[in-house]
Amino acid sequence: MAQKLAELRESPESTAVVVIGAGPAGLTVGNLLRRSGIDCVVLERRTRERVAQRQRAGIVETRAVRMFDSWGLADQVLGGAPSDGLMEFRVDGESHLVSDDDDSEGPRARLCPQQVLVQKLTAVYLADGGDLRFEAADISLHDLTGDRPTVHYRTADGTLRAITCTFVAGCDGDHGISRAAVPNGALTAHTFEHGIGWLTILADAPPPARPLLAVSPHGFAAHFARGPHASRYYLQCPPDDHPDAWPDSRIWDALRTRLADPALVPGPITDREIFRLRSLVHDPMQYGRLFLVGDAAHIVSPLGGKGMNLALYDADLFARAVRDSVHDHDDTGLHTYSQRCLRRVWNDQEFSHWLTRTLHDAGDDTHSGPFQRGLARARLDRLFTSRNAARTFAELMTGLNPVPDAGAQNGPGPGAAAARGKASASDW
Repeated sequence: MAQKLAELRESPESTAVVVIGAGPAGLTVGNLLRRSGIDCVVLERRTRERVAQRQRAGIVETRAVRMFDSWGLADQVLGGAPSDGLMEFRVDGESHLVSDDDDSEGPRARLCPQQVLVQKLTAVYLADGGDLRFEAADISLHDLTGDRPTVHYRTADGTLRAITCTFVAGCDGDHGISRAAVPNGALTAHTFEHGIGWLTILADAPPPARPLLAVSPHGFAAHFARGPHASRYYLQCPPDDHPDAWPDSRIWDALRTRLADPALVPGPITDREIFRLRSLVHDPMQYGRLFLVGDAAHIVSPLGGKGMNLALYDADLFARAVRDSVHDHDDTGLHTYSQRCLRRVWNDQEFSHWLTRTLHDAGDDTHSGPFQRGLARARLDRLFTSRNAARTFAELMTGLNPVPDAGAQNGPGPGAAAARGKASASDW
């Protein structure tokens, strides 16, 4: 083993960027770097089939759609139909439609389940000559504060490999090896437990016409499309509840009651699990030449659909920063990466927290009490009746609300970005 490690140190592979993780964040980084003419290798510990089937988020927000469009990738990687921009809030059975139309011009949000986005990003990356290695085991990161970090891993047949690089993009999620490679004390973790549990259900059942969020004294519930013949449901429950306590009959009875839809059509349940709503932010999002992207740096509670979209935002900022460093010898984007990402992270954390508390407090006052319930109901009334409140909500949902940019430009400036025919990250 010692001899093999010595051989790896003497003759490793070399590339500009090693990307850890082949989810939406990692594959977006890989595709954008390829579009920028920058070599990279994407390492993924799971099989291609497992990655392609993992079902999570279902909406690519307007800002992210326009980001892909600015790179010429929107038509290739975004499946599904454009969203009609409407969400239904059902309060005690009464329906209220809220639009995310902020009167801006350009492509709109897309209904695109995560597994579809991942499949298309994978296909485009490989067709463009990208280097994507599945079943990469025992990945470890070394010399992150040096000029040339090294990534070690083991192939599916047990062969040890090493890759030297200029940058490492940690896109392997909350429990991945990237953040674990950062020494204790180098990052500050800001955490928040919402004290709320959700039973999440995936079923082969008819999807709703539009995203549905329901408030009632029985607790929060939601219904989202996950393809033309599949649905994702959420039911509020105690954080320490167990899936076995929710047989099919109880699930469908609770959904019909909370969604105020006695005729709700059931279907085979293919997955159910309970998770605790929590929020997490790591600051900074960089250690040496390791840059954390997406869930490796932050977790957002699901309401508002910001988790995957924040990952796509990070991926874009990172790719542009590397492009500017490699092609223009301008490291401004690298130096300000964490600060710029975190401004949007905290912005979206606040919106998600606001929406989470509003929809849960408005329905069930056993947790927060009648005073908090009255406040939450007032916030919903304002959303349904105030044009200004609805517009602010639309800007936050689309991701098009202005976020201060810390006085920093990403890269060489507007002139160079325009010369490349690409928008700067602050233009959409």
